[in-house]
Amino acid sequence: MALPEREGMDFDVVIVGAGPAGLAAAIRLKQLSAEIGAEISVVVVEKGSEVGAHILSGAVVDPGGLDALVPDWRDDPDRPLKTAVERDEFMFLTRNSGVGLPNLFFPKLMSNHGNFVGSLSNVAKFLGRKAEEAGVEIYPGFPASEVLYDDRGAVTGIATGDLGVGRSGEPRDDYTRGMELRGKYTIFGEGARGSLTKTLIDRFRLNADRDHQKYGLGVKELWQLTPGTFRPGLVQHTMGWPLPNRAGGGSWLYHFDDHLLSVGFVTHLNYENPTLSPFEEFQRFKTHPMIRDVFAGAKRIGYGARAIMEGGWQSVPKLVFPGGCLVGDSAGFVNVPRIKGSHNAVLSGMQAAEAIAAALKAGRQGDELTEYENGWRSSPIGQDLKAVRNVKPLWSRYGTLVGVGLGGVDMWANTLLNTSLFGTLKHGKPDHATLKPLKEVTPIVYPKPDGKLTFDRLSSVYLSNTNHEEDQPAHLKVRDMGLQKTSEHDVFGGPSARYCPAGVYEWVEDASAGDGVRYQINAQNCVHCKTCDIKDPNQNINWETPEGPGGPNYPNM
Repeated sequence: MALPEREGMDFDVVIVGAGPAGLAAAIRLKQLSAEIGAEISVVVVEKGSEVGAHILSGAVVDPGGLDALVPDWRDDPDRPLKTAVERDEFMFLTRNSGVGLPNLFFPKLMSNHGNFVGSLSNVAKFLGRKAEEAGVEIYPGFPASEVLYDDRGAVTGIATGDLGVGRSGEPRDDYTRGMELRGKYTIFGEGARGSLTKTLIDRFRLNADRDHQKYGLGVKELWQLTPGTFRPGLVQHTMGWPLPNRAGGGSWLYHFDDHLLSVGFVTHLNYENPTLSPFEEFQRFKTHPMIRDVFAGAKRIGYGARAIMEGGWQSVPKLVFPGGCLVGDSAGFVNVPRIKGSHNAVLSGMQAAEAIAAALKAGRQGDELTEYENGWRSSPIGQDLKAVRNVKPLWSRYGTLVGVGLGGVDMWANTLLNTSLFGTLKHGKPDHATLKPLKEVTPIVYPKPDGKLTFDRLSSVYLSNTNHEEDQPAHLKVRDMGLQKTSEHDVFGGPSARYCPAGVYEWVEDASAGDGVRYQINAQNCVHCKTCDIKDPNQNINWETPEGPGGPNYPNM
């Protein structure tokens, strides 16, 4: 069946993703438009049902980005960040105990004083309102599913996904063709492991002379605390138990707003044991004697998960290509030791906007924004990432105890001497290549959830408000189902059923299947964390955007 032609709209700038980076770029473009006296038309497309619906982070926010973009944001009655950090604690946990580490051990860049605790989803909503007030068009619920190119191979915009396609791939009665949004420049701010960003990196070889990217999986819950356990502005981080020494990661607990607790756990995705479950590690963490009391009388009200870019300085790809650029977490601007990236996301959006505004003023379009590429490493973004560039490689190489200690020494050397004892280290294997075969490991057996402090995946996904139209093609594509059985299942023991925090993947006993097991994909559960796309040992799973506004709807996350 021949598909109808797409309708199209033309803009000066098309932005993919209404996160902090994309919205900062949109706002800055409108600010510059007013300054130069020439209208710059800007459109933002967002796959979530509304701005902020798919945004999830801890979050302790460094306000540097907001201060630069919206200097008077603190005076706004609807400001998204109201709780300043009052106390900053760091603990190393063993199975039944732990020790607090004095703040004087850490360089100043690790301090959280002067930062704010809050919801990054609400920060995005705030920036969305500011963008619309400035004249930016925002289209939520329209995933960008395809990059558009001209005859020269330059990016000319994106196409949104078709609506009304049945599970079999055939158009239903309500079928509607997607829309082409064409721009002189296109900004991609899709977050970690963006589906279009992946194709751009491959097509333009943006990572040709960079280290490969590294990732973590952050699993988060939102709790309503009782007055007796709530300590506004308290920020706590831990590392150590329950993860083994060779598996990196750690936790956060942030008290903010009206008796809310943001609690979560990051597991670095270079772990080796295929029976490890980041979701279950998080549930175990909450039972620690030094942690569990905060949950007394509390109620769990939110859940979510998402991948985090962890490669840092040496893994940031080339940011520009003919007709566009990458910003925010699509570029990999997270500072892993600080557990922060939103400030760099905002600053990168601003820098991209400034390069685009200058290009448009000069009458250019569709070329490479070399000013943006050449400037970020000497900017505050580069300074932020360079000082911590060896912490992740040292952690991966030497384990938590030794690696984090060496990373601390290296951060002090960068802080005091502006140099590193190690130069710039490589990350080692990509995360999908680190799993050991099942026969080489001791399987981890996790306790059953009690439904009060610890929970199962399905009840957790319910709290994420995740929804997908059932009669649509699965957005999780297994390239070779035979390979999934002979390798992912037979060699590695089916790790997808463990690393997925939403119960999407299952190996189900089925006598009618040729080998007695069947691979079941519950795509409707997907919270869009992208872990399967990252951690599958054969890179055999491809995450694509689903139809329309499918996915989670995160309030206050």
